[in-house]
Order: sequence, then C-alpha cells, then structure tokens
Amino acid sequence: MKHVTGTFATPLGTLSATLDEHGRLWELLFVEQRASATRKELDPVRKQLESYFAGRRVGFDLDFAERGTPFRRDVWRALVAIPYGETTTYAELARRIGRPKAVRAVGAANGANPWAIVVPCHRVIGADGTLTGYAGGLERKRELLALERAARLASV
Repeated sequence: MKHVTGTFATPLGTLSATLDEHGRLWELLFVEQRASATRKELDPVRKQLESYFAGRRVGFDLDFAERGTPFRRDVWRALVAIPYGETTTYAELARRIGRPKAVRAVGAANGANPWAIVVPCHRVIGADGTLTGYAGGLERKRELLALERAARLASV
C-alpha cells in the first residue's frame, strides 16, 4: 500500500490524515481546504476523532509511523502522557523528559508535532498560563482545551 491521504470535516475545521505504506498514521494536520470524501482506510482515524469531538474519547488507539529525531520522539511521548483536560508548560515537559534546560528545544519539537490532537501539543501552555503557539491556530487550541475541560467536568 502506498501513502493514503484524505480530508474530513471536524467542528474546528478540516483535518488532513495520511497513513504510511504500513497503515500507520504518518500525519494529521489542520488544513485550509474543504473536506473531501475520506478513504475507507482512514475510517479508524475519523471515527476516533468524531468520538473525541463528541466528548466520549479521552485518548487515541492509533498506530503512529515512527519518525523524528530521538529527542522529538521523547517530547511527543511526553505529550501523549499529559492527562486529558489538563495542561502543562514547556519547562515542565522538559523536566519530564529529563532535559530541564532544553525548554526551547522542547518548544520546537512541540511545534513540529505531525499529529494534531492525537498527540496533544495543544495541552502545552506558556509558563505564565497564557496560550502560546499552535500550528492549528490559537483559536483552535482554545477550543480544544475548552472541549476537554467541559467533557471532563461532565463526567465527574
């Protein structure tokens, strides 16, 4: 199988998903285009995201394509460990991976995350509590955090 790409609509805009030749998630990014028919191979990604946006899913069961430097992979694994509906800072993330002085590098790795939402880089905020960079835009970051907080409160 070759790489398979498709787009689908979400409440926050269109996501483009790509699977590699082994069926692993290669990339999931917000794009500025209209959604088109999604390839059947992408159904698991689409269905899990629909469940997430409905507030019924707090994590994802997807096979990711191995990519990035070892440092970036460490950061991305740390992102997945941030609990649903919670936030952390770049400095705390650097401490969690055992590189407390690598705050800027952690920020760069966070910005290079190729899997929007499912590797939750939107859960990382500035040291002063402000929302900082998000490839999908700060408004989407704000909406994702609000969705998670509301779903979390509803389940308590």
